[in-house]
Amino acid sequence: MPQESWPGPTTPSPTSRPPWAVDPAFAERYAPDKTSTVLTRHSQPATPTPLQNRTSIVQAAAGGGTGGGSNNGKTPVCHQCHKIIRGRYLVALGHAYHPEEFVCSQCGKVLEEGGFFEEKGAIFCPSCYDVRYAPSCAKCKKKITGEIMHALKMTWHVHCFTCAACKTPIRNRAFYMEEGAPYCERDYEKMFGTKCRGCDFKIDAGDRFLEALGFSWHDTCFVCAICQINLEGKTFYSKKDKPLCKSHAFSHV
Repeated sequence: MPQESWPGPTTPSPTSRPPWAVDPAFAERYAPDKTSTVLTRHSQPATPTPLQNRTSIVQAAAGGGTGGGSNNGKTPVCHQCHKIIRGRYLVALGHAYHPEEFVCSQCGKVLEEGGFFEEKGAIFCPSCYDVRYAPSCAKCKKKITGEIMHALKMTWHVHCFTCAACKTPIRNRAFYMEEGAPYCERDYEKMFGTKCRGCDFKIDAGDRFLEALGFSWHDTCFVCAICQINLEGKTFYSKKDKPLCKSHAFSHV
């Protein structure tokens, strides 16, 4: 015998409904295009360095030169100590230096044999430059000196921003958030995706849906199993977990 009639589908309580149903801003905040990532690379200024261009940086004072590093017959003057340079000297950033006085402004390392970077008038060795200006990873808190992952308004190492399930770096693919953790699209659908009982396709964020007979349905998929009339908001019957309209409730399904 068919079961007694059921009232029309009621609105599920907030605790049992998916977040995209109870939170109007969910689709805007967690739509794939809003949670996609951007990869950039932390670039240091392409300043000539003694290691890369020694012939233009390390010069002999015998031929003379100005404090600016050009050779016009004047004895070079060190830009750091303002004293006349006798012997070898460096030319960097348009100035002449005693080799031992061209140093990192933070750690004091002599930069004659290594690269250097200039920022706001100060000179830094590569290590100090990274510590001072490279962005920090939101997970491990260490400085990022290579590729930078931009996601959730924060910066990450590529290997630190991974799917919480498969641990694969998400890189520049779309992802979804669940309880504060990122998931790649495949694992999110596998673990948290809700499928429509009628069409067996997933219910996407922003889709209209209802819950009835212990399942979730797209609003357009909740129809009589025989005549296909839409049953949303109407009294319906059930037989073998299939919704039936009043006219077909006693028909053989």
